[in-house]
Amino acid sequence: VQLVESGGGLVQAGGSLRLSCAASGFAFDDVGVGWFRQVPGKEREAVSCIAVSDGSTYYVDSVKGRFIISRDNTKKMVYLQMNSLTPEDTAIYYCAANIPWNPSWLLPEVYSSWGQGTQVTVSS
Repeated sequence: VQLVESGGGLVQAGGSLRLSCAASGFAFDDVGVGWFRQVPGKEREAVSCIAVSDGSTYYVDSVKGRFIISRDNTKKMVYLQMNSLTPEDTAIYYCAANIPWNPSWLLPEVYSSWGQGTQVTVSS
């Protein structure tokens, strides 16, 4: 199982970024792919998750209405479109695989594989 994130960078507050997660090594069916973020000195927190089989999406309250998660089953890609970014969104963002799909998507322990992370920095 391999997950590779891309798309991070530096953006001004109010701007947008789209993160990508390329998945390989597992069947893209009864799984979930989640996005987490972590700031140094703080615990990793869930941001969003998508159930690949039916496309159900989940968000934490702090990003609802601003972030959109989507997937392309053919390409085995998951995306996180981040809009209206604020400095509080600054973190390393990780994608992770929830195999087989477990609806407790907020819990890091239900994810068996993680990417290396991509830095997102939002300047004020």
